[in-house]
Amino acid sequence: MPEVKVNNITIGSRQPLAFILGPCVIESRDHALRMAEKLKALSEKLDFPLIYKSSFDKANRSAIESYRGPGLEAGLAILAEVKKQFGLPILTDIHEPFQAKIAAKVVDVLQIPAFLCRQTDLILAAGRTRKVVNVKKGQFLAPQDIVNIVRKIESTGNHSILLTERGVSFGYGGLITDVRAVPIMQETGYPVIFDATHSAQIPGGNVTGGAREYIPYLSRAMVAAGCDGIFMEVHDNVAEAMSDRATQYPLEDLPKLLKELIKLGELVRKFR
Repeated sequence: MPEVKVNNITIGSRQPLAFILGPCVIESRDHALRMAEKLKALSEKLDFPLIYKSSFDKANRSAIESYRGPGLEAGLAILAEVKKQFGLPILTDIHEPFQAKIAAKVVDVLQIPAFLCRQTDLILAAGRTRKVVNVKKGQFLAPQDIVNIVRKIESTGNHSILLTERGVSFGYGGLITDVRAVPIMQETGYPVIFDATHSAQIPGGNVTGGAREYIPYLSRAMVAAGCDGIFMEVHDNVAEAMSDRATQYPLEDLPKLLKELIKLGELVRKFR
């Protein structure tokens, strides 16, 4: 399986399990810097590869009054400061083609949101930046259908691709995590990440709900299935989080879960 490099981090094959961690949305400069500092310290203590994530805009919100973020210009300025101060690779979402080139000047990974994963112009714009592109497989797609999205990115000459599984819609109010998605999506030849927090969502209503208590179970199952990394939104005060407060993982509980996943990942890699 090809490996994908994000700065000094290599994802895939027998490489250590990579972690993409950070708050769902940029809430403020101070909060972003505080979270980055704590997550970097944790990555150094537990010795795991860390990519910091946060969104400058959450365009896909349930209700019009929901907080979306500081916006493109202000948000990228904050992410640039995080990168400069802590030396962490940065991942953020883009929602429109024009944002790709602008965001690529700051971040290391451009993420295509799940609901936009079939938007050809957006995908091609991201691919043309030559940055790593992380595609979240839509809840409406079977794992094998990701190959068409991969071909779109490859058509730009970009082969730095990550694929993220985040559950599939089941009825009107639930998501199912299919462990088969990991090996099926890996057949494309690219590393597969598991989005542990969005997979625990319960869509519907004015605010998306979730079942945070199942995140450890889902994460362990997907690491056991051989995923190459874990994507997890993390917050230091989930009760006051400005987005996805039902599924962001509490920072205080994170070390225990990470230790389990790291050990499990090391065991699984012995059989690869």
